[in-house]
Amino acid sequence: MAALTASQAPGAIPARAQAPMARPGEHGPSVSGDAPYRTELPPLAREHVGLGGGAPAVTGGAVPATVFAAYRRAEAELARTAPGCGLRWQLLAAIGQVESGQADGGRVRADGTTVTPILGPRLDGGAFAVVPDTDGGAYDGDAVYDRAVGPMQFIPSTWAQWGADGNGDGRADPNNVFDAALAAGRYLCAAGGDLSEPAGLDRAILGYNHSEDYLRTVKAWYAYFLQGHTVVPDGSTASSVRPSTRPGPSHPAKPTATPKPTPKPSPRPSTTPSAPASSPPSNSGPTAGTSPEPLAPATSPSIALPTDKLLPSGLPLTGG
Repeated sequence: MAALTASQAPGAIPARAQAPMARPGEHGPSVSGDAPYRTELPPLAREHVGLGGGAPAVTGGAVPATVFAAYRRAEAELARTAPGCGLRWQLLAAIGQVESGQADGGRVRADGTTVTPILGPRLDGGAFAVVPDTDGGAYDGDAVYDRAVGPMQFIPSTWAQWGADGNGDGRADPNNVFDAALAAGRYLCAAGGDLSEPAGLDRAILGYNHSEDYLRTVKAWYAYFLQGHTVVPDGSTASSVRPSTRPGPSHPAKPTATPKPTPKPSPRPSTTPSAPASSPPSNSGPTAGTSPEPLAPATSPSIALPTDKLLPSGLPLTGG
């Protein structure tokens, strides 16, 4: 099944005037349709002492430059349009990390559109929710079931409600990180209210995915990005793509004709062995254009997370 690229109509729709935000229903579909997500937790903070013996510096998460710009622009827009929300760009970075590994490590074009569409698995039941098609395959290339789309992993029905034009090109495209970041920010503010309050923060994150494990994972990354960050060139961070582990069709090798013997032996037989096929790395996130295998929830995190109040309620609301 060929997925539509961001430039193909109707894969992106003209941006509409943004309606006043109402709080999403707590029991309605989540933003991502509860699709699988990256379960890796952030590393423990490491202190590095400079050669001059200065104070230790803590290095936080790496964010690709264009993705970082999208998060900051969304933060600024929501500070203007929803000042009581207190959205910080680090929350968008945490969700972007968990949902797509920062748009597949910043594999985006200059306008913020992903190089290839980032698609979650088909939401046809089994390990995932059942979400019948709502867009005729316009966003996800599937006219039977929906799939989460783009760097912030919106299912088409939630994108139809919350999609936004974050880069001012007149279109709302879930595969564009500027559009997706602004849409995610609008949803989080509507779902959570005041995100500086622990209850509002939890409610907003759980609106993205109805999972306590998801909540804890996102909050761990949120705390990590609040410690610091590094802006890196687009495409320079590790890829979040998980190659499909489903075996492909088996094609038997074509028989080759036995060559006739020749009186002269081969002057120099080849001694270079064939390189063995390497196994693809296994990551736990949506793939670019393909569906990942079902992911098992993280049952034994590598770091201990607090069970409540991961973030202090008195955090400043200015962007870091």
